[in-house]
Amino acid sequence: MTTPKMTKINSGATTRRRALKLAAASAALPLVHIRTGRAAGKVSIAFWDHWVPAGNAAMQRQVDAWGAKNQVEVQVDFITSNGSKNILTIAAEAQAKTGHDVQAFPSWEVHNNADLLEPIDDVMKRLTDKYGQVNDVCNYLAKVKGHWLAVPTSSGTQYKGPCGRISVLKDKAGLDIVGMYPAKAGHTAASDTWTWDAHYQAAEACYKAGMPFAIGLGQTSDSVDFAGALFAAFGAELVDKDGNITIKSDKVRAVLEHAKKLVKVLPDDAVSFDDASNNRALISGKSAMIWNPPSAWAVAKRDAPQVAADCWSFSAPSGPAGRFLPYLPFFWGVWSFSKNKGAAKDLIEALLQREPVQERCDAVAGYDVPPFNSMLDFKVWEDVEPPKGTVYNYPLRPFHHAKAHIAALPAPPEIAVQIYNRGTMPTMMAKLKSGQTVDQVIAWASDELEGFNR
Repeated sequence: MTTPKMTKINSGATTRRRALKLAAASAALPLVHIRTGRAAGKVSIAFWDHWVPAGNAAMQRQVDAWGAKNQVEVQVDFITSNGSKNILTIAAEAQAKTGHDVQAFPSWEVHNNADLLEPIDDVMKRLTDKYGQVNDVCNYLAKVKGHWLAVPTSSGTQYKGPCGRISVLKDKAGLDIVGMYPAKAGHTAASDTWTWDAHYQAAEACYKAGMPFAIGLGQTSDSVDFAGALFAAFGAELVDKDGNITIKSDKVRAVLEHAKKLVKVLPDDAVSFDDASNNRALISGKSAMIWNPPSAWAVAKRDAPQVAADCWSFSAPSGPAGRFLPYLPFFWGVWSFSKNKGAAKDLIEALLQREPVQERCDAVAGYDVPPFNSMLDFKVWEDVEPPKGTVYNYPLRPFHHAKAHIAALPAPPEIAVQIYNRGTMPTMMAKLKSGQTVDQVIAWASDELEGFNR
């Protein structure tokens, strides 16, 4: 990665086997503020270290205010995802059974630590009674055996839909992305034409014009999330909800036939992309479109304002099975070995009320997405510029007619996390780009999936 400000959250979490390795590696990690004794009136919380410094500052102010009001001493630590230090911290605390009372868990980490988390159904009930239900991905990742083990939060939660250059897509591909997805509520007929076939045609036109879509086929989260959305749009499941391997299906073959065309018009080095590669391509003015949260746009606003002023975020294309938008949520959970579970739950609940969520969302220019649709009326997405409204369609809205999705869903999470972390789907596409046939790719992936089931 180039700079910390181009770093995205480490959404590729660990399997239980890998967690043991991480725990061992964490011996060299300098954990801070770890307490072993009971401390009445004290609570500690480990947040994700936000890439926007203002996000940390806003969070600290809110926690300080809550602590003063409730006469609770709160210790706050912001743990970076650079070098997977947040994952290492989680693994170390799980092994030692001591540490922060509250932890910020990236996507798969709730399931990976399910046997050490305090049920938090009471907090979720009060929040959902007040603000409405959360989406299916949150249920999938944080609800285990009928119990909520962590609460989905806005901090760090992101969608990874398309972000395109307005002028380039119009001039080179005849695609009017602002017309398809204007910065106002309501469905447009033009958005119905935004299909995966249209996506391929635009990618081909821009490739020929020397401005390819900077879509990766590597094994980091941006590549995995894009491939997951493509496979889902074709209804192509590698493993079904019951753990059955379903890769030898007509739907998987159909998505691979589509991918065989698409990979030919992606950058030559797409197979070696990491999560900063697409950012760099957009910011440098060398790409017509990427799939990303507004981090790349925000850096362009600072470093290449002419590029930022020509960017527009919008929803995913539709396929035979619908539209699916990559979604990576963060969660806040309370360890079962917490010394102050009551205060920990109270703090989480307080921070997820509408007013503090909005304050933090404003501070990070709309990067964080609340887990409750009732909070999608914040004005920040309308007002952020340039151009005004550029990230209005970044959060998934009801009139987009799309679903939040995480790659490998609906496979059982213990299998899905391996599919995700191994980058099985983008690797299948990378093999197509190298010249392998659809049959060869299916055979390779079948062997991989058999290994995950052992």
